[in-house]
Amino acid sequence: MPRIQFVGVAQWKGSNLPVECISWYDAQEFCNRLSQQTGRDYRLPTEAEWEYACRAGTTRPYHFGEAISPELANFNRNRNRTTPLGSFQVANNFGLYDMHGNVGEWCADHWHKNYEGAPSDGQAWLGSDNNNRRTIRGGSWYNQPNFCRCADRSDDDRDFAYDVIGLRVVCVVPRTL
Repeated sequence: MPRIQFVGVAQWKGSNLPVECISWYDAQEFCNRLSQQTGRDYRLPTEAEWEYACRAGTTRPYHFGEAISPELANFNRNRNRTTPLGSFQVANNFGLYDMHGNVGEWCADHWHKNYEGAPSDGQAWLGSDNNNRRTIRGGSWYNQPNFCRCADRSDDDRDFAYDVIGLRVVCVVPRTL
């Protein structure tokens, strides 16, 4: 992915490390600028898309099994910082790396404390504009194991930027019938 230039946005510590310290607004802006630069449609995943991508056809707590360990992911302050992408060589069945730990990832959805009333089609669940909270998935290098499970959900203020939050982008591919 090409590096998009931002002034005062996020921390990009190297081409092989995740972007961190990025607010939800900054993550949205990154996707918009990447779309403009490449001519393709990039965006944040919906919460449903994120979990589907993380599970990759499994039903276990982690895509690689029932338990997480420092050999499989960066979590629980076992390295005290982010690690290079793909460090653990444990891709899920969809070929995705680092779905558990390293950095929590913003989703497009507004935060809702449960799934009651959620869209059934996988679309982003948006609410009123006065809902300042946004969904974060995946856990981080700082989090305990239970916060890194496929099903775990957290949230924070859309303006919040911290070294445990990053992003994963989705490239929208037009469907052909």
